[in-house]
Amino acid sequence: MKYIFTLKDGIGQLLLLKNEPGFEQYLYWKKPGFSFHTIAWNMGEIQNVIIDEVKYGFPANSVLPIMLNQSFKFERPEDIAAWQFNREFYCILNHDAEVGCIGFLFYGPSPTMFVSLDAEHKYKMGRLLELFLEEYESDEDIKGEMLRMLLVRLIIKITRLAKRQYIGKDDVAEDKFNLIRQYNVLVETYFKKEHQVQFYAGLLNKSPKTISNIFSLYSKKTPLQIIRERIIMEAKRLFYYTDKAVKEIADDLGFEDVAHFSRFFKNYTAQNPSDLKKPSQKH
Repeated sequence: MKYIFTLKDGIGQLLLLKNEPGFEQYLYWKKPGFSFHTIAWNMGEIQNVIIDEVKYGFPANSVLPIMLNQSFKFERPEDIAAWQFNREFYCILNHDAEVGCIGFLFYGPSPTMFVSLDAEHKYKMGRLLELFLEEYESDEDIKGEMLRMLLVRLIIKITRLAKRQYIGKDDVAEDKFNLIRQYNVLVETYFKKEHQVQFYAGLLNKSPKTISNIFSLYSKKTPLQIIRERIIMEAKRLFYYTDKAVKEIADDLGFEDVAHFSRFFKNYTAQNPSDLKKPSQKH
């Protein structure tokens, strides 16, 4: 089943999909207007999910936040319950005080986070899903606001679980955690042009050393790794899903010299950019 709610402006949308065969988000560059954050819950057994042409095991009873510019395909989409929303319906960057997830759930320590649900949280997720379904059946004028409130509740629950599982500390200092989140969002905003930690540290009014020390306490990656992995991720997307040549991709990502970009890419992936194959070329 697929449920769609559209705001009165005709742009903001919240989608709920449950047991929907063929559910995927693919080649988003070729689907103007279709750009959604996705929260997917695997309600069945472990299955594979392909995200930006990389295969992952999607554990049973776990939740996967997927960024709006990622392509994905599930092995068994009929076992998935998923919420999809665009920025016009709910912009997480503008509502940090509500959900406390800016730079974490969708721009967090890993671009692919599988958040496990124990029996208690599985029950709570099931109940929350029922509330969404009930609200979609409603004809009340406040339907949009009610759905938005439920979405906030969903994001908060998953964020709390993700923080516990991916940071592994219950005593995370909020100011330090906020700095990591803010750093991740700034990288998402400027990574195509700014490749040095010093730039982001300056925006946060901190020294690069201070940023590195905080990351060493609460993150498995260094600040520089965050930048470089984001560049590599975008480079792969541009190659897989567009017709751009390596030189164009290098330009898009702030490299003046294509040879420099190729060396950078090979150092992190052990591949030359030209060695990658587009999905249509794979057999």
